Amino acid sequence: MTAASFNALVIGASGGIGSAIAAALENNPKYASTITLSRSRNRLDLTDEDSVAEAAHNIAPGDGFDLIFNAAGILEANGSGPEKAFKEIDGDTMTRAFAVNAVGAAHAFKYFLPMMKRDSRAVFATLSARVGSIGDNRLGGWMSYRASKAALNQIVRCAAIEEKRRNKNSVVVALHPGTIKTPLTEKFAKGRYTASPEECAKNLLGVLNRLSPDQSGEFFDYAGETVPW
Repeated sequence: MTAASFNALVIGASGGIGSAIAAALENNPKYASTITLSRSRNRLDLTDEDSVAEAAHNIAPGDGFDLIFNAAGILEANGSGPEKAFKEIDGDTMTRAFAVNAVGAAHAFKYFLPMMKRDSRAVFATLSARVGSIGDNRLGGWMSYRASKAALNQIVRCAAIEEKRRNKNSVVVALHPGTIKTPLTEKFAKGRYTASPEECAKNLLGVLNRLSPDQSGEFFDYAGETVPW
């Protein structure tokens, strides 16, 4: 395969991390094309299956994507911040978090996973979050966000197993980006940032470049370390 044959798709490309990932790929000479999709630019709504199906129908992956990166997701739902206690649980807010972070990702896999290359290494990465780890949860709180990301992690695992049957060289993973300085995190980070969006993109793409097919279905952080489920 020549470098010019590499194709990428970035979903959620208008957000802080998504736009940085898209820019990094567009400036990488090994990628012949980088297609971007987002709610603001393409009216892509991952919670609306018809919207996802239409977006998939309207893009041309050439001979298939070498990399699909899903950066879409929400931390706040319905204007409500993460819960600190169960007395703050609101069903509609929790449902919205699941709709975007879990169901939305499932729609992305349903319509875009078949567009990955079948005869060579191909990567589908989805942003998750360490707080979605059940094994790493020692603080509690943030129930809607944590649970929706935990559900996403299970969806990623299922997608990896299914995709392996079509392409033994596939890599499907969940990624924890760290606390990145974006509008999504500014109300909650309290200055505890790990990287800028540009540094984050460099870190995450570096991790993806190093992963092998036998690591498909796993959960990694921005340094390439495995995150417990």
